[in-house]
Amino acid sequence: MNTAAAARRLNSLPSMAQAWWPGLAVTGAVAIAAQFLSDHYGAPAMLMALLLGIAFNFLSEEGRCVAGIDLSAKKVLRIGVALLGMRISVDLLVGLGASTILLLVCAIAATILFGLVAARLLGRGWRLALITSGSVAICGASAAMAIAAVLPRNEFSERNLIFTVLSVTVLSTLAMIFYPMLADAIGLDARATGIFFGGTIHDVAQVVGAGFSVSPEAGETATLVKLIRVTMLAPVVLIFSLATRHAGPVGEAGGTRPPLLPGFVIAFLILAAANSLGFVPEAVSKAGMEVSRWALLAGIVAVGMKTSLRRVLDVGGDAVALIVAETIFIGLFILAGIYYLGHA
Repeated sequence: MNTAAAARRLNSLPSMAQAWWPGLAVTGAVAIAAQFLSDHYGAPAMLMALLLGIAFNFLSEEGRCVAGIDLSAKKVLRIGVALLGMRISVDLLVGLGASTILLLVCAIAATILFGLVAARLLGRGWRLALITSGSVAICGASAAMAIAAVLPRNEFSERNLIFTVLSVTVLSTLAMIFYPMLADAIGLDARATGIFFGGTIHDVAQVVGAGFSVSPEAGETATLVKLIRVTMLAPVVLIFSLATRHAGPVGEAGGTRPPLLPGFVIAFLILAAANSLGFVPEAVSKAGMEVSRWALLAGIVAVGMKTSLRRVLDVGGDAVALIVAETIFIGLFILAGIYYLGHA
């Protein structure tokens, strides 16, 4: 029976590929356009991908592109998140020090708890609280997409994801501009500046930009701290998956629940372990990260295509207040930790 089912699936691959390729081609083309705009005009690639995707929303409603866009928004996006594991190694943890790692873990946990409490006070649901606080606490758009993949779905799921990705990208860009001035004004040295940037700015690219705009030491420290936050993606997604398994239907039609640990999180952990043990050559790691970057870009293009701008704007001012408050909270928490640990 299993052999027959596998044979049927193999026989259906050509027809499935024929159904997928128009949507995959259009999401890939828009991702390339987003990267071109980012390279030539300095705008964040994720933000460009999201906005261009929203502009092509009509392609996801009907026609030949629907199946491929849906595949990009789910499978391709998750491949991009899984490949982030190639950036993680035990050496990162050893190089940073136990006290700084503990500060980051506490900041992540406190930010998520703060998000849940603040959302309740604002009258917003826990789904929005988890996706916004998780993205702020860990790694911006990548975390938002990973968390959205395991949360129980409702009619606002895609809107919440688009809103979160758009918000954290804009906030990261603002932080990249203003945080170097703030660090200088409060007298942080290069190491403390790197810890502050890496521990608070949402997206990796903006962390790197802010850090190296101050000094090489600040840039290297900021990148290292940021990658430690990325390491927390897998355990946080697992905790969210366990905590929300019985809260409602998840995923696609039929309301079936996901596995206890999603496949892309398992892949993330395997790749991180392989990289830590030295099994991943540097050339393979670099190629994997390039594939990850493009997969995430194409995935966020597809997510943008599946959501109308009008629905995103309907999210309300209290949701904006929530994610801004979470951003301010983690900034103050990290600064307090820096002073407490004597890094400043």
